[in-house]
Amino acid sequence: MTVTYTARVANARFGGFSKLLLLWRGSIYKLLWRELLCFLGLYMALSAAYRFVLTEEQKRYFEKLVLYCDRYASLIPVSFVLGFYVTLVVHRWWNQYLSMPLTDALMCVVVGTVHGRDERGRLYRRTLMRYAGLSGVLILRSVSTAVFKRFPTIDHVVEAGFMTREERKKFENLNSSYNKYWVPCVWFCNLAAQARREGRIRDNGAFKLLLEELNVFRSKCGMLFHYDWISVPLVYTQVVTIAVYSYFLACLIGRQFLDPAQGYKDHDLDLCVPIFTLLQFFFYAGWLKVAEQLINPFGEDDDDFETNFLIDRCFQVSMLAVDEMYDDLAMLEKDLYWDAAEARAPYTAATAFLLQQPSFQGSTFDITLAKEDMQFQRQDGLDAPPNEPHGDFLQRLLPVGASMGTGGLLARRVPLLRRKNSCVSEESMAASCACAGAPDGAVPECGCEGPLLDLGQPEPESEPPTGPESPAPVPAPRAPAEPFTVVPLPGTRGPAPPWLPSPIGEEEESLA
Repeated sequence: MTVTYTARVANARFGGFSKLLLLWRGSIYKLLWRELLCFLGLYMALSAAYRFVLTEEQKRYFEKLVLYCDRYASLIPVSFVLGFYVTLVVHRWWNQYLSMPLTDALMCVVVGTVHGRDERGRLYRRTLMRYAGLSGVLILRSVSTAVFKRFPTIDHVVEAGFMTREERKKFENLNSSYNKYWVPCVWFCNLAAQARREGRIRDNGAFKLLLEELNVFRSKCGMLFHYDWISVPLVYTQVVTIAVYSYFLACLIGRQFLDPAQGYKDHDLDLCVPIFTLLQFFFYAGWLKVAEQLINPFGEDDDDFETNFLIDRCFQVSMLAVDEMYDDLAMLEKDLYWDAAEARAPYTAATAFLLQQPSFQGSTFDITLAKEDMQFQRQDGLDAPPNEPHGDFLQRLLPVGASMGTGGLLARRVPLLRRKNSCVSEESMAASCACAGAPDGAVPECGCEGPLLDLGQPEPESEPPTGPESPAPVPAPRAPAEPFTVVPLPGTRGPAPPWLPSPIGEEEESLA
């Protein structure tokens, strides 16, 4: 039975875990006392032989052997190998518990999807849950020694009420040499399909939900089977066991107390009992015992899983849920806080102090800033006048060194941005303007007087005509604001719409 001490450590206090040291059931003392006595007996036997049996010449040879074993015993990586092994075993142990086939979720789906208050509807629901419980019993008796001792044969399963005699005949007539824990799950599916055809399950969505929950239950049964089949690699377990045993075999000799008169280094004290060596054995050998107990939690150790208890609990609870509790509802009433603007449950005198604690708003709500640090600061260039060229504004945002460099990437990027923005603006305005197709010489209705000018170049001023037959004024050549290199664009690509990303990166590849 599982040893539970959760209530003993509910609150942290001075020496809180010290109360657990005196527990015997499930303790390390119960697991390790035989190995500890064996190690101590062998150590005392060698110590007595060294002191009272060996001759002086034999003592000198034994002392050299002690120094040799003490020097090289530390080369065995006990902590490294044992630490990783125990971590793997504990992780595997918890995952096995998460794979236990519990019927709680399945019974809720059954009671909500399989309808009918008559005897046949009750028979459907009880039989479905009995099939699920039967599948759990079959897989647990395959992996757990405690469950197998309770149900050693299929006859015991029939006598316990998990299987009828007709179902036993069908079960045994299946010609399969593999484990047949999955057979009740197939019976479950067939019975659910029959209930759907009879209208006990009212729609395909409910039928699909029921089968999905059954598949989750069946997958957990399969995981238990695979955990029982695929163990931790044997070589890993052997390496850890040999490392621990060989280390303490070397400690039996290397940790002996030698004659202080011989003047050996670190052998100035002569004791009979190696206290710290025993503590080291207690920790390392106890660590190995932890892995030994957790590597298969389906046995009969003190901390193994309570599989028989889970079988009884799931069977009883599932039958109550789908039978006595089906369509059993209390009369609907208004709750105590029906008219309350802020509902809050009462506190007892022992917990009234919790009302004085403010609710948690977030970790940043306690941060305070100075008044001058909370003022918004405008960035340079964001409040530029409307008539400022767009290229000059971009030039101000770039670093000084990068914008002044000749032939650099950033120096070429600003003209590309100018040309791209100008092109996109002209095309998008021409496409969106209502008078884009007006004939030459007509006055546009929208107020635009021709194609947009480049933002980076000033518009040339035209002189008034001197006479009725004067030739049209020739505009003065434009002086570019900044020299830039003309890059030919691909012929098949038109001007990019304003909602597409900028093709600056492609033009830069052409420049490179």
